[in-house]
Order: sequence, then C-alpha cells, then structure tokens
Amino acid sequence: MKAVVSLNAGSSSIKFALFTLDGAGEPGRSAAGKIEKIGIEPTLVATSADGAVLIERTWRDGAGLTHADLLKDLFAWAVDHLEGREVIAIGHRVVHGGSRFAEPRRVDDGLLAALEQLCPLAPLHQPHNLAAIRAVSALSPELPQVACFDTAFHHDKPAVASRLALPRLLHDQGVRRYGFHGLSYEYIAAELQRIDPGLAAGRVIAAHLGNGASLCAMKAGKSIDTTMGFTALDGLMMGTRCGSLDPGVVLYLQAQMGMDVGQVEELLYSRSGLLGVSGVSSDMRLLSASASPEAAEAIELFAWRAAREFGAMASSLGGVDAIVFTAGIGENAALVRRDICARLEWIGVELDDAANARSLQRIDAKGSRVAVLVIPTDEERMIAKHSISLIARGAS
Repeated sequence: MKAVVSLNAGSSSIKFALFTLDGAGEPGRSAAGKIEKIGIEPTLVATSADGAVLIERTWRDGAGLTHADLLKDLFAWAVDHLEGREVIAIGHRVVHGGSRFAEPRRVDDGLLAALEQLCPLAPLHQPHNLAAIRAVSALSPELPQVACFDTAFHHDKPAVASRLALPRLLHDQGVRRYGFHGLSYEYIAAELQRIDPGLAAGRVIAAHLGNGASLCAMKAGKSIDTTMGFTALDGLMMGTRCGSLDPGVVLYLQAQMGMDVGQVEELLYSRSGLLGVSGVSSDMRLLSASASPEAAEAIELFAWRAAREFGAMASSLGGVDAIVFTAGIGENAALVRRDICARLEWIGVELDDAANARSLQRIDAKGSRVAVLVIPTDEERMIAKHSISLIARGAS
C-alpha cells in the first residue's frame, strides 16, 4: 500500500496527518496529530482514525529543539506507524502563493526561492512552512514534496475584489487582496456539494473561525470575495491578530508613540485580537469560561465584527442562501454562533437553539430563509488529495 503525509507547520506547532491510499487512490486517514509548544517544551500527540491515542511524548529538556529536530523524530515514528507503506509524497500547507501560484506545485529550488520572497506578506506562517519543506528535504532528498497554497482558492475571484484603492503601479507590483484559508474553503465547498448540491450551487458565506479567522463569499462553489486581503492580518478579529484596522492607527503608533516597524508588527499580529482586548487569553474556550468582564467584551466584539463582515459578504453575493460555520470556534463555540446569528436576523437567519447547542450539521430553525450549517473542515485531507493528484499526473 501507499501513503501520503500532510504537514502544516506554524511558528510553535506542526500539525500532521497520515493517509493510506485505497485501490482507487483515495486517501483514508490513518493517523493525525500535532507537535505543540515548540521552543518551550515540545509535546507530541497522535491519534488513530477512531480517536485512539497512538503516541504521547513530551521533550522535557526540548526548549532548544527546532522544527527540523522534531520533524526527524516525527518521521521516525511515522515510518514505524505506516509499517512499510510507501510514502509517495509529503504535502505542505503554504499560506501565501502570491499572484503566480494558483495550483499545487511540486517543490524545487526555484519554487522555494519564489516563495521565500513572499515571507514578508505572511510573517507568522510562511517562514515556518518553508522551514518544514527544507527539513524534509534534508531528511529524505528524493521524497517528492508538494506545496498547496492557501491563496489559490481565491485566485480567480472578480478583479474588483482583488484591488486596493492604491496607485495602479503598486497593484501591478503585487500589492493586492489575495485571501487565505483557501484549503479550508475548498474542502467546505466540496463537502457542501456532497451534503446539499442545491445549496452548494447558490450563494454561501463560509466562516472559518479559529485562532485565525475569515469569511468567504462563495457562489456555485467559487470564491467571490473574502475578508482577508494582502496579508492574513486583515478582516475579522482573531486570536491575537487585530483584523481590519484604520491605517491611521499604524501611522499614529509610529509617529506619535515612537514604535518601529518590528514593534508594530508584533503588536498587531501577536498582542491584539481576543488576547489584547480580554487581557486573559486568545483561546475562546478559556474566555467563555472566564468571569472577567473584559473576556465578555472580547467575545462580544468578536461576534459584532464577524456579523459586520457577514453584511459585506452578503453585499458581494447579492443575497445569502446558506451560512457554514467551520474551524475550531465555528465548529465548537455554540454561544459565539448564536451571538453572530442573532445579528443576522435582518438577512433572514433564524437559529434552532437546541440544534445549535448540540452543534448539529443543520442548526437553522424551520422557516429560516437562510440555511445555517456546521461542517468540520479538513485542510489536511485537501493537501493529501492535491498531492496524490499531482504525483499521479507526474506534474511539476
């Protein structure tokens, strides 16, 4: 049998999934997990497809271990777990593909060099995505690697949705709205087509709400508009990112408060959002359990900002037939879904409170003019499917 591995490397974590291929070449999840707290005390947990824990490990003296060190240990475990299955590819989530890369690509030195140039546009993600690719190359130089871009799903959205109101020369130089979370939205579009083809053919707003958060307006399964733009800092309020911000604030921080570029970047990416407003945590679960009024205010602002952007996506679509909630908050935080939907009654959203509390697949009330669904996302499966397809075609 053959296998494919999906990797999603972040600044302090590595998410992974192992898939085995059936006779038709379809991937079946064999194991999945995460290495967290990289740089502090790395911990590895992996589970089987049925949720059984396969391995738990903590590197007690591992503060100095790099992504490359940990990937070496992960590789050793994965080879043992796969029991002789041939790994035909490693697929990677790469956050930014820029204006050039609209489809998955086989990794080579030229591609790596081009993607390196995009690191300033995704400083929290891109360097770590590329570091994981280089680490795998060092471990197994002959193993094919595939880069799957989070921007690709939005590549063909209408030109007006890609342009910023800046001089044309800057647009031509790549300063434009790209959009992210594309692998998640691509999966949701396919799942909705399987669940309800009628809804999938219509006007859908998908809400990827997690530590990173965005909305995507889809028509017939294609991206029409999205809340993230030039970088993954734009749009919704997030775990530690501020989302949309008056650019005058940045000018003020620099001119009046004396902050340099690095300080502003760190503030907007790492100390804002739910964490900054609450002063408690970036984790919605902890905020929901907190008695702090600042935590409650952060949750309220998160829902208010999301509902506000839903209105913008509805405008881009000319109406809404369905809403899909996904990702960590979208799939699990019933109270957040309730608070967002309560602000969307004007577009015809009516929630079934009991169904929402249980996080059922359909949570809209009978008679609601807009269908409301909860669909778990699976970016790792999309990465695996793209990698299998590319390798099968022998494409580069």
